[in-house]
Amino acid sequence: MDAKTILAFVLSFVVLLLWSFFFSQNEEQATRKEGEPAEIGQERRVVEVPKAPAVSPPPQTPTQEGRKPEAGLAVSEREVKVETPLYRAVFGNVGPTIKSFKLKKYRQSTDPDSPPIEMVGLEQGMGDFLSVGFQSPKGLGGNPKAVYEVDEKAIRLGPESSPRELVFRQRTEDGLSVQKVFRFYPDRYRIDLEVGVANGSEQTAQGAFEATLRAVPPEEKSSYYSYVGLVLLMNDELEEVKLKKASEEKTFTGDIDWVAYEDDYFISAVVPEGHSKGTFKGERLASGLLEGSYSAPSLSIGPSEQTSSAYTLYFGPRDLDILKDFGKKLDKAVDFGWTDIIAKPLLYVLHFFNQYIHNFGVSIILLTILVKILFWPLTHKSYKSMKEMQKLQPRLAKIREKYKNNKEQMNKEMMALYKTYKVNPMGGCLPMIIQIPVFFALFRILGNAIELRHAPFMLWINDLSAPDRLFHFPFKIPFMAPPSGIPVLTLLMGASMFIQQKMTPTPGDPTQAKIMMFLPIIFTFLFINFPSGLVLYWLVNNILSIGQQYRIHKSPA
Repeated sequence: MDAKTILAFVLSFVVLLLWSFFFSQNEEQATRKEGEPAEIGQERRVVEVPKAPAVSPPPQTPTQEGRKPEAGLAVSEREVKVETPLYRAVFGNVGPTIKSFKLKKYRQSTDPDSPPIEMVGLEQGMGDFLSVGFQSPKGLGGNPKAVYEVDEKAIRLGPESSPRELVFRQRTEDGLSVQKVFRFYPDRYRIDLEVGVANGSEQTAQGAFEATLRAVPPEEKSSYYSYVGLVLLMNDELEEVKLKKASEEKTFTGDIDWVAYEDDYFISAVVPEGHSKGTFKGERLASGLLEGSYSAPSLSIGPSEQTSSAYTLYFGPRDLDILKDFGKKLDKAVDFGWTDIIAKPLLYVLHFFNQYIHNFGVSIILLTILVKILFWPLTHKSYKSMKEMQKLQPRLAKIREKYKNNKEQMNKEMMALYKTYKVNPMGGCLPMIIQIPVFFALFRILGNAIELRHAPFMLWINDLSAPDRLFHFPFKIPFMAPPSGIPVLTLLMGASMFIQQKMTPTPGDPTQAKIMMFLPIIFTFLFINFPSGLVLYWLVNNILSIGQQYRIHKSPA
């Protein structure tokens, strides 16, 4: 491989890396055909709506319950606190909705005394974080500000507790009785929800069950490759609902398994149970708020009839193991793009190492060594080919000089020389090209996996998902994301690249040689704001490559 080919390959690699970093978030999903929502009241579907066996039966009418509360009975607003080993939540009986949901095992910063992660980021006046109910065009049972009766004041679950239920009841002025039952588990982020509706009026209620999530997206993402926004799994494919402009909206109709809002490391998801078809509408409101609504197929509830709709809720980390254990195909929310088929096995290997090491930094080092061993034959062949090419550089220079005015003859002479000495000019490039998908897969998981969030390594590196900084300066350094400090690990990585560059055959063209020598500096600036876990991988990989190159250079020809 001559100097121009080496330079072209390296520069192409840098361009690909820069493109992935700066423009990956601007790629739009392929345009999908948007279906029309079903006509309301087309058929009677009351008996066809399945019920979750684990949840309380739907509410009875006031006569059936033996109670005769007056329609529109005033009920005071109340809050119910729910606490489990995993989270602390506050439910309001208006709606009802979730007013706060704090994850106990995840903090806002590496400081152990920092506040826990709050999944509900809405302020007063922004609407409800979660709204689930029966919506009718005629207004029957569709008041999102309805005040519900609730008996519980607080629910507390210990590690060995049985699941507990929180029941909200309401009778609307139009004769509908609504019951919403939440079921909590002590060892899961899962919450079961069943909404039951009984029609005590003399007219048919037509409408559909709907579930709505609202969230305020952050101004800046903390992870380079993560997606922040509304997402759904439809027809077994992940759909990212990218809404950039105010009042922009998108509608999807099909087989919807779940809908969610996700940020860098956490996800709030609603899983409708028992519906094969549904419609999802995502909208960015003028206030900047993101709103995603799932609508089940329309139905009719006749006088004295009742029906229910079940959902499974998840508010927690985008942890691949936890989501896989949750089921419902929610693990597909952890998506690494075109590298997914490679990235997820590597992530499982990283988990495997950490089970025994209990240090993700050391686990990254072991994973890097394992990847290096797997590619050792290819890289060994690459370095040997480059060494053989270095020996031929004087002869190649003479051929270029002799036939500089005859390109066709020059290429024939060069190919004859390669054939004589049994050297493949592409032998140094092909093994590296094969490794590029693996590198980008590692780039994605080390820069976007929640497992590395606030995960300490050693010494000053206490967060593998953040850039490494030794000391924090009170002033800002150009090109360096805050906090400013000494990026020791990044500087060591740049030094290792410089050493590796010195061991690589020097291009015959002095201009090309100077450009190649600038690459370690370029990569150092490029990596200065990358997560320290990714920089650690690159540093260890460089050290192993230096050792491999040294061994080849010292081996007899």
